[in-house]
Amino acid sequence: MVRQFLPLNGLRAFEASARHLSFTRAAIELCVTQAAVSQQVKGLERRLGVALFQRLPRGLKITAEGEALLPTVTASFDQMATTLDRIEAGQVRELLFLGVVGTFAVGWLLPRLSDFQRRHTFVDLRISTNNNRVDPAAEGLDFAIRFGSGSWHGTEAQRLFEAPLSPLCIPKLAEHLQSPADLAGATLLRSYRTEEWSTWFQAAGVPPAAQVNAGIVFDSSVGMMEAALHGLGIALAPPSMFTRHLASGAVVQPFATAISLGSYWLTRLQSRPVTAAMRAFTDWLGSQLSPA
Repeated sequence: MVRQFLPLNGLRAFEASARHLSFTRAAIELCVTQAAVSQQVKGLERRLGVALFQRLPRGLKITAEGEALLPTVTASFDQMATTLDRIEAGQVRELLFLGVVGTFAVGWLLPRLSDFQRRHTFVDLRISTNNNRVDPAAEGLDFAIRFGSGSWHGTEAQRLFEAPLSPLCIPKLAEHLQSPADLAGATLLRSYRTEEWSTWFQAAGVPPAAQVNAGIVFDSSVGMMEAALHGLGIALAPPSMFTRHLASGAVVQPFATAISLGSYWLTRLQSRPVTAAMRAFTDWLGSQLSPA
């Protein structure tokens, strides 16, 4: 097939010309003559059998075929540059793309991550945080750590642990809370999962008529806890993810009642091949979660 033998110089000339929309400026960047860039692009067009640019009196206009080709060429050159940089630095490592719900990242993963890095130096870990709404295919993720029931279409899910929710607040607010019913008069910080507070009140034996939800709505327990630390209200969050705040006394858990509405899961698209880096991360998670 013709794509197996496309000239590298022609692709580089095309990519630079497309960015600058000028053979002259592309030539300056590539340290060759304008005529050389023009000929390299023409050669590529001949091999493909399409025009990649319209030649205008004052520059270039990329064609539909050129627009279709450009993202792939740009991504390929970027990937080659990244790989070459790692080779030159003597750091040939395997990439691992991990999406993590923000609460888990801050409350559990990051405090332990130095151990993973020490044990698996060949893994080049890339972490993106989210609010539990993630598209692993579109984002190119190897793994996504999510909160929920463990049922996601086309996904293999490994349960990590539950994270029960309980009220958390600063000590000053806790002074006014003698029983769960007292929360009805407090400002309650809320998640986008609207049933959480009503479920907690039910578990605590508070009549529905006394339940009030008047606080700010957050898309993450991390943001909710920051608001709680500023005294803006009472958060309903997993104490297990905020042990440092509890240990320091910055926040307290005024009542023992807790509700479980799901677990954290390590998920992988079933279509995603398992790499050595992925196996290393899975094994490490298992070692961290196993009883000592």
